[in-house]
Amino acid sequence: MASPAPTHHAKRRRLALPPPPPPHLNDLADELLFLILDRAAAHDPRALKSFSLVSRACHAAESRHRRVLRPFRPDLLPAALARYPAISHLDLSLCPRLPDAALAALPAAPFVSAVDLSRSRGFGAAGLAALVAAFPNLTDLDLSNGLDLGDAAAAEVAKARRLQRLSLSRCKRITDMGLGCIAVGCPDLRELSLKWCIGVTHLGLDLLALKCNKLNILDLSYTMIVKKCFPAIMKLQNLQVLLLVGCNGIDDDALTSLDQECSKSLQVLDMSNSYNVTHVGVLSIVKAMPNLLELNLSYCSPVTPSMSSSFEMIHKLQTLKLDGCQFMDDGLKSIGKSCVSLRELSLSKCSGVTDTDLSFVVPRLKNLLKLDVTCCRKITDVSLAAITTSCPSLISLRMESCSLVSSKGLQLIGRRCTHLEELDLTDTDLDDEGCRLLSKLDIKKCFEINDMGMIFLSQFSHNLRQINLSYCSVTDIGLISLSSICGLQNMTIVHLAGVTPNGLIAALMVCGLRKVKLHEAFKSMVPSHMLKVVEARGCLFQWINKPYQVAVEPCDVWKQQSQDLLVQ
Repeated sequence: MASPAPTHHAKRRRLALPPPPPPHLNDLADELLFLILDRAAAHDPRALKSFSLVSRACHAAESRHRRVLRPFRPDLLPAALARYPAISHLDLSLCPRLPDAALAALPAAPFVSAVDLSRSRGFGAAGLAALVAAFPNLTDLDLSNGLDLGDAAAAEVAKARRLQRLSLSRCKRITDMGLGCIAVGCPDLRELSLKWCIGVTHLGLDLLALKCNKLNILDLSYTMIVKKCFPAIMKLQNLQVLLLVGCNGIDDDALTSLDQECSKSLQVLDMSNSYNVTHVGVLSIVKAMPNLLELNLSYCSPVTPSMSSSFEMIHKLQTLKLDGCQFMDDGLKSIGKSCVSLRELSLSKCSGVTDTDLSFVVPRLKNLLKLDVTCCRKITDVSLAAITTSCPSLISLRMESCSLVSSKGLQLIGRRCTHLEELDLTDTDLDDEGCRLLSKLDIKKCFEINDMGMIFLSQFSHNLRQINLSYCSVTDIGLISLSSICGLQNMTIVHLAGVTPNGLIAALMVCGLRKVKLHEAFKSMVPSHMLKVVEARGCLFQWINKPYQVAVEPCDVWKQQSQDLLVQ
């Protein structure tokens, strides 16, 4: 019997399928798409506009992504809000004239939660009524510099029931009646600024303390605060930050009323420019506010040993600012004994600060991170040696106009303070010495710094983000060396005799700067098309017309400025 013939099976051929098409923009989730746009905007803010012009899908995506709107013209507001329906922050500070009619034309925008009108004028109660009606979920409103706004406007603001942050700085026509309306209508307020609201008295503050018990931050600077106001302020159980700058109605007698009060929540107190407060009033403060973390008594009465010793009652104190104060006897030494937990000490423009005192204090401040001894003209290399030896963890050191410190003393900074992020050596005898972790460097009027210092910076200070080179001896070579620091974003170049237009353009083309301050003389020397190329990459130029000036301003300029403010 014959065997069956073998059967041959044909091989199956696999068909080569075309690759799947790339995902369409519409297929991406908004969360992923918005992350991409965030990255693009961080690199170049103008990229979003280019992205929106690619297609309709890109246009729609960019509309949904934008959260902040800063229009230049109020007549474009309705169209802009329709174009960007997801806006949460509306900044109108670039519209100097904003009449009530423009605010009345606002369409309903439930997503808008913050509005900035701090530089706008021309609107009143009617405009604010329309604004509050259009934005029912408003939580943040800035009406600073509203010189024409009065109690009627405050009554309309009070209709924003969800308001949590409100700034009424320089709204001088608002009185206790307007403040009372806001207190009753906005019980969820967390932050309130009444700076320069000279019509507010203890009556308005009493109602505020009664109705707004969630308040965390209160600014009463340059107001008519007197003794009767403190009981109301101390009733705010959640108050953490209290600003009383320039309140000349506060004196020792007013502060002694705090002896029967205690605020365990208050962490930051600023009473700078309060000339009538002495060590007696300070003692009352530290007793009533035992949990303070930051205390600012700049430009107040002289610092005596008794005042410094009272700081010992504030065990958690981390920041102490005594700018412009006069130290008497061993006042500074007492701080070294009393404030061992300090992380920031500011002694800018203080008289009476000597090498002996500073060398005694800094070894006892083991946790010190920031030190400001600007215009302390009596300190020498002795103080700097003590600072660099005792505080190697410093991240900020400001020594402007410390003219007795030599270049050899300043070299100790680069050798020992390796964690510095901010260093101000304006108008000192600094020569070329760099620090590795610096992010901000101000060496204005350091005439001895030249190209060699810039070369060191380019090699070792890769974290540098901002630098001021005004009046230094840097030339094109140093400027081009700095351009190799890829993270450098802000540069001030004023009165550098060694820098030429060609060197400037070469540095700008290489470096990805975001902001450059230049003297106006360069504007006509540099080709305009080259400037446009740099601007198209996201760089903003600020042209300064400032004459060459080497003289140092006197340290007591602040006195005249503060007196002028009080007169106004």
